[in-house]
Amino acid sequence: MKLVSPGETAANTNEIPNEAGEELARIGEMAKKYGVTLRTLRFYEDKGLLNPQRDGSTRLYTRRDKARLKLILLGRKVGFSLRDVKQMMDLYDPTGSNAKQLRLALDKSEKQLARLQKQRALIDDAINELSGSMSAVRQMLTERTSAPASAAS
Repeated sequence: MKLVSPGETAANTNEIPNEAGEELARIGEMAKKYGVTLRTLRFYEDKGLLNPQRDGSTRLYTRRDKARLKLILLGRKVGFSLRDVKQMMDLYDPTGSNAKQLRLALDKSEKQLARLQKQRALIDDAINELSGSMSAVRQMLTERTSAPASAAS
């Protein structure tokens, strides 16, 4: 068994342990792990959604930043605005019950679900309209391509 120093581990994994023993990830590692661009991470930082530590010009992301990024990506996936996501995350209190945060998240989720269901109904209608139109066009195409063959005989 080979003993590896924390410095060697950081060099091999792109993660750096801080004083508390927590693994810190560099921006490239975060981008790769979560499938986002470096620009996206910087944008989220500019908007106050993420707050990485700094070592000179190097951004170092904590476990908290990783959890927040997961919430941001989930929120975006289900259609929340970044403002909504930030509003919900900013209410988090690690020492409190977070009832206010949970109520806000539930309220926004219910409204978003209603919006998505309405969008689904509109998309279903559009799909049905398009399918009907395609069937009519196929029928016309069949009639027009088979008509010259029967007229020639």
